[in-house]
Amino acid sequence: MPTPPQAAASGANVQAAPVAHAGDVVDGVFYPSSVPPCPSRQYAGDVVDGVFYPCSDGRGIAQNNWQGQVILHAAGDLGVMHPGALVAAAVLVYPEKGNKYRRSAPDVLVALGLGMGRRWSYKVWVEGKPPDWVLDAAPSPVEEDRLSKQSEYAAMGAREYWLFDPKGDVYPRGTPRLRGHALENGEYRPLESRLEDGVRMIRSEVLDLGVRAEGDLLRFWNPATRRDVWHHSEAVAVVARAKARADRAAARAQQEVARADREAAARLDAEARAGREAAARSAAEARVAELEAALRRSRLGRESE
Repeated sequence: MPTPPQAAASGANVQAAPVAHAGDVVDGVFYPSSVPPCPSRQYAGDVVDGVFYPCSDGRGIAQNNWQGQVILHAAGDLGVMHPGALVAAAVLVYPEKGNKYRRSAPDVLVALGLGMGRRWSYKVWVEGKPPDWVLDAAPSPVEEDRLSKQSEYAAMGAREYWLFDPKGDVYPRGTPRLRGHALENGEYRPLESRLEDGVRMIRSEVLDLGVRAEGDLLRFWNPATRRDVWHHSEAVAVVARAKARADRAAARAQQEVARADREAAARLDAEARAGREAAARSAAEARVAELEAALRRSRLGRESE
């Protein structure tokens, strides 16, 4: 099947696309990072009160590696920092009971106090509350689409809505790639960045963490310890180094034990040898004494004759 020609990239044809996607431009051609869902495809999901809620909107998780790395690191870091919360990546959120067509798909969501149980999707009326914190790690290049998502999360009641542009090609050059918003009176107000220990970041009141862009990833900062939260890969590396040090220490300890065992065995062997030599000397001295006594008796016998 021939490949259809790509349209030249422009603000007009991106705006006119039926679904706005992130992507990049190469030689004047816009290549979206995802494709529209196939309406005939069947998805897994669950049934609640007779309504089937699919677990997918057909777009899948992380249609590009920029987005995927942010999702993996952010979800892993937040799962460690909030073990009692539901931290989920690319889970559909249904805000309205009975309406399976109204849904959103945050890249990462955090719902405090719900625990990490398994879910086909996040249904606000089942969970008893909307997500507390949501992240869009691949903001649409179309501002209207971003505002539509923001309005949906505000109407849902998500307490904070964050957007991060990892590649730096969505927001105007020189403006922040990370933007946080807090819900006030049904609308989101921008969260201002501030200096924490000399580093500029945005404080999330919901997460009680500082958040900043670090390269093409998000970095979380713990105000309790005043230290950055390790990424999973960093924690694994630290654990691996600690294990290697422990293994080397254990090997040295085993070598010391073996050396002590050898020295103890050598001492025991020397003591046994010394014991044998002492016994041999005693036996020899006794034999000499016996022979000397016999010699004296023999001499006395001759003299008495």
